[in-house]
Amino acid sequence: MLVIALVDRTGSGLWAAVSVLYFTYVSGLSVAEVGTLAATAGAIGIAGAPLGGRIADRFPLTRVLLIVQLLRALASVALLTTNNYALLLAFSAVGSLGDRSASVLTRLYATRVAGPDRVRYQAVQRTIANAGWALGGLAAAGALALGDTAAYQWLLAGDALSFLASALLTLRCGEPPSASRTVTSSKSPAPAVEPSRTNPWRDRTYLAYVATETVLFLDDAVFKVGLPLWIAHTGNVPHGLAPLLLVLNNVMVVALQVPLARFGATAAAARRLLLPLSATFALGGVAMALSATGGTVVATLFLTGSAVAFTVAEMLHATVSWELSVALAPGTAQGSYLGVHGLAQSAQRSVGPLAVTAAIATGPVGWTCFGAIIALTCTIQHRLVRGRLIRTPLSVPPVTVSEH
Repeated sequence: MLVIALVDRTGSGLWAAVSVLYFTYVSGLSVAEVGTLAATAGAIGIAGAPLGGRIADRFPLTRVLLIVQLLRALASVALLTTNNYALLLAFSAVGSLGDRSASVLTRLYATRVAGPDRVRYQAVQRTIANAGWALGGLAAAGALALGDTAAYQWLLAGDALSFLASALLTLRCGEPPSASRTVTSSKSPAPAVEPSRTNPWRDRTYLAYVATETVLFLDDAVFKVGLPLWIAHTGNVPHGLAPLLLVLNNVMVVALQVPLARFGATAAAARRLLLPLSATFALGGVAMALSATGGTVVATLFLTGSAVAFTVAEMLHATVSWELSVALAPGTAQGSYLGVHGLAQSAQRSVGPLAVTAAIATGPVGWTCFGAIIALTCTIQHRLVRGRLIRTPLSVPPVTVSEH
């Protein structure tokens, strides 16, 4: 599955770097049409996370992931066949649906196959995925140097091929054990489980936790939207600093995500990590605000410091999120719960750009409040999950259903 992560994210890096340019120069869409297409496809894709998780609780995970990868490949190929806006919108929506499903299914696979070591496994997987994303971006940059519309089409074709390769590699993966697809021994009756604890939509604590996660995922919008726009808005530093800070983000994640993962290897440790995470988010917001108070050198230093702080926050939150999202879920419904948790990241893709543009519009005060609000949310989550984590229900070893 680690090789699949590399192949998948390399292909995604190819497409992410040129998607807007493809729809503009190859499909001939206007700026408004491109924006509407991206927003609509993203909104539809939100359903992919809970849908994929729910299906994975009922069918073999590797087979579901195989189908999703093939669906993503078909959606990418379909974009090459037409410039009709309605069809481009439909194919993009299908691709977005598959992307969000694949993200949850990959996390679920890591959870099931790694067991107690799931945080470290996902840290390694995220490191490899970031390396793949960077490779795809570099390949896209090289292809774009050709200055030909055919280059955009080849990059989209490469994206489709990466999903096809991922599907073929999935065939070689063994099916991990699943508590949601098990039977209990006839000598030991199944333990009673509260209905609200097997249905995430009726689990108020988990839904509240997901709501706080939506806020904590806002660091993603800082790098994709906030930093580039803030640099353009202030005019204190060269615009070329924005991609350099994004490279710094990727390099730090590749170098530090695995070492940092050990600080959140248990549910209790992950919860404790929320407090330093709170301080890191606040520091990132303050540094961003201070970047508007000086000349080019001062602004560059503070922007770099802010990028470092938000990257550390990103890595710490990833570690916390991997552990708590599973620790708060019953073993018999991990797929459904992780699917609902996936809504947080999907919702952030819509809310995030609005939040960072609001911070930019209000200047240094806006960035200070931005960091403070996320910091406060960390402390709220720290208190919220305490009651669930201190409970230690008796576990009953399941007997896995054989797959023949």
